[in-house]
Amino acid sequence: MRAAFHLDDLPSLSRSTVDRREQLRIDPDHARALWPDARVVLVDPHGRTPVARGADGTMSLAFAPTSVLGDAIPAGAVLLGEESGTAFWAVRVPDPGEAESNDAGSGFMTADQWARAGGSPDHENWTDLRSSGADLDARSAGLLTTAVSLLNWHDRARFCARDGSEMDSVKAGWAQLCRAHRHEEYPRTDASMICLVHDGTAGDQAQVLLARQPIWPQGRYSVLAGFVEAGESLEACVARECAEEVGVDVHTISYLGSQPWPFPRSLMIGFSAVADPAQPLKLQEGEIEGARWVTRAELKEALDAGAWSHRDGAPRGVGGVGGTNFEAGAGRDLILPGGVSIARAMLEAWAAAG
Repeated sequence: MRAAFHLDDLPSLSRSTVDRREQLRIDPDHARALWPDARVVLVDPHGRTPVARGADGTMSLAFAPTSVLGDAIPAGAVLLGEESGTAFWAVRVPDPGEAESNDAGSGFMTADQWARAGGSPDHENWTDLRSSGADLDARSAGLLTTAVSLLNWHDRARFCARDGSEMDSVKAGWAQLCRAHRHEEYPRTDASMICLVHDGTAGDQAQVLLARQPIWPQGRYSVLAGFVEAGESLEACVARECAEEVGVDVHTISYLGSQPWPFPRSLMIGFSAVADPAQPLKLQEGEIEGARWVTRAELKEALDAGAWSHRDGAPRGVGGVGGTNFEAGAGRDLILPGGVSIARAMLEAWAAAG
């Protein structure tokens, strides 16, 4: 039996290069000193941001200068970190086509600021993490993932959970303080396990267990995933979710890596586990529509066909769980997750291990 494998590279949204130390957030004098030369990530209510594309196909964030926001740090700005003496901030900007979506707690640019920052109604050259997270350079991927995570939290945490009073942003956007009793609250993250279940053998005939949700297009499969419950360890969550979703008993549970998934606030914690393909599958009603064991050779062929979100000639499909975009399958019976997801990194690592 050959059960162990590991991720060769960080998942796409786990990459980051900036300094995120707490000391940078609690020193307002330091923040003000760096503000004139700082760079700002603009994020609309759909998580889109302007990007620049290099001649070689690389993609990076197109930052706005702080001059479009004024001499003082605006109340809705959040500090993402620093690199080589440059501070990076994020602010929410409006979607000009959807006025109702612009009522968010993190604050918006004024119309004049938006125009000076280069805002346009069609959002030309704007993209989001789901579509382009895997194509961004490491610094850009880390900055945008953090920006979307923090701004999503501010949008949803406008009132104190203890007394219902309004909240004010403090610590450069990394905490909120209630006005009534000075309760302090911090960004929340929902832990979710994601597990690649395999048979523990080697070679091209080794098998991996894949499943699909009812709302996915035909042919779309991925590894198993589920949220950690209160009072539950990560390993216990892996065992429970695998039993609940597909009815298999797993062992040799091993940690692989993690990836933030800010849709709106998850952390995907990756594991591998071993199960017996001879055990009958029992699908969880309403959650799992299909599950199948796939050989390593079959998986390699599906991986070589390309990511589901970038297949040539196929139109974009509907949104899936977590807002994921995927294509309709174009006749294939095994379509795998795209490069932005830790699921694909896990599948590629297991395929290469044999």
